[in-house]
Amino acid sequence: MRTSIDRRDILGPRRYVPIRDEYRARVIALKRPRRVIVGDRVSLVFENFDTLSFQIEEMLRAESLVEEAQIQAEIDVYNSLMPAPGELSATLFLENPPGADARVELHRFIGLDEHVSLIIGPHRVRAKFEAGRQEDDRISAVQYTRYRLGPEAAAALAVPGTELAVEIDHPSYRHRTVLSEEARASLARDLA
Repeated sequence: MRTSIDRRDILGPRRYVPIRDEYRARVIALKRPRRVIVGDRVSLVFENFDTLSFQIEEMLRAESLVEEAQIQAEIDVYNSLMPAPGELSATLFLENPPGADARVELHRFIGLDEHVSLIIGPHRVRAKFEAGRQEDDRISAVQYTRYRLGPEAAAALAVPGTELAVEIDHPSYRHRTVLSEEARASLARDLA
């Protein structure tokens, strides 16, 4: 399991742009089973070396960042999202209904950081949210979460057919989504 992205892993815009379509198609296919819709307002994308390297390449391309210091700064940002050994990480998105007041809609999710779990067979792993993305009166629409798996949960994740789900038990938003076997296998590979 790769736990960090190095400069040599990143192509940069000059080398990335000519192969972008192929690279992008590969990562989109990888992300498909790793994207989880939980109810009508929350989605998660489980991240790993490939998904985060792709994000770096896309940011460098979009922002025309070519200086070594700029590239390293992006690598540093995304390395902070990389899962550590024995851990999964996911970007969590809070989506607002069209035309809704974002502040009002997001306000109902305050306290979400105590109410998201990854269920692996009989094991419940509570999400640990990145600090600074929620206050008493506001919450960011993008959250970064980590799931520290103990040895038993990690072993269960490796077993084909083990039920895997994301559960939110927030007082104003209660939903559970069971992930596919393809998602379980993809996340298990991250820990291997």
